[in-house]
Amino acid sequence: MGSHRRHAPSGFDRGVGAACAAFTVLSAAAAALGALPAGSAVAAPHGGTRAEVDRLYQEAEKATEAYDKAGERADRLHRRVRDAQDRIAREQQRVNTLREALGSVAGAQYRSGGLDPSLALLFSDDPGDYLDKAATLDRIGAHQAGELRALRQALRRLAQERAEATRTLAELDRSRKAVLAHKRTVERKLARARQLLNSLSPDERRAYDRASRSGRSDLPPGLAAADAGPAASGRAAAALAAARSALGRPYVWGANGPSGFDCSGLMQWAYAQAGVHLPRTSQEQRLAGRHIPLSQARPGDLVVYRSDASHVGMYVGHGQVIHAPHPGAPVRYDPVHMMPISSVTRV
Repeated sequence: MGSHRRHAPSGFDRGVGAACAAFTVLSAAAAALGALPAGSAVAAPHGGTRAEVDRLYQEAEKATEAYDKAGERADRLHRRVRDAQDRIAREQQRVNTLREALGSVAGAQYRSGGLDPSLALLFSDDPGDYLDKAATLDRIGAHQAGELRALRQALRRLAQERAEATRTLAELDRSRKAVLAHKRTVERKLARARQLLNSLSPDERRAYDRASRSGRSDLPPGLAAADAGPAASGRAAAALAAARSALGRPYVWGANGPSGFDCSGLMQWAYAQAGVHLPRTSQEQRLAGRHIPLSQARPGDLVVYRSDASHVGMYVGHGQVIHAPHPGAPVRYDPVHMMPISSVTRV
């Protein structure tokens, strides 16, 4: 599986990765995944092949969800850095303008020679004109003091913005390293699963493929969404239509379409076609609407699986969901009870 995440350039715009909080999540997840004993990928008995591969896929899927969450956090941090850049540029321009104004007034005072006001009045050809100018200079002095205070405030704000941008960049740098390490962990899990499957004979591989879909059947080709009863809403119907259009597309970890999907990526993409923004991960999607009992599920509802909410599919009716199962298995229909259900969410 390949990641579709982009790597942003260095400097203030370097935004790949996740936040410090996500870094902690990733580190814990990577530790929890652990390494298999040496040679176990090829030494597992053929009778336990399906269980071992399924375990690897489940662990990789949990890690993928953490990776997706980290990536979403990284996108938010990247936007924060970009906004900070804009604010710093504006504040720097204000500082420059204030400095130029204060410099002009100071230069004018220096060129005047700093003559004592009483002597200047004594030698003035027009004392009345001098008094008028003196009053103006007093006002300029008061204005200059105000400009100086404004400059000091602007400099403080500029320093604060730069410090915040520096902290955010540090978070991005740490999270970038964490995500790359996490990606390698996921890829090792998937490589082990492929190695295990490739160690089987053709007959054993066909037996595994049959077992992996035991009790699972596609919906009849002519079955329309309407046959499953009305969708929960117009947007749910539109999302279901989008998900159906993705049938047969490959599972790609970290991807949210349109050419490939992981489980939560498919849900996010499908609802986006209906004009609804869903969070990136299945854990967050579980909280993106109202929880309902499975007995009340209608087409378009999200069905979240496992106690850690690491998998998600979309209910289509007739006891079936559409989902992106795992590497090597395209977007397809499966029974709603294919694994333990955590919750059902109506968006």
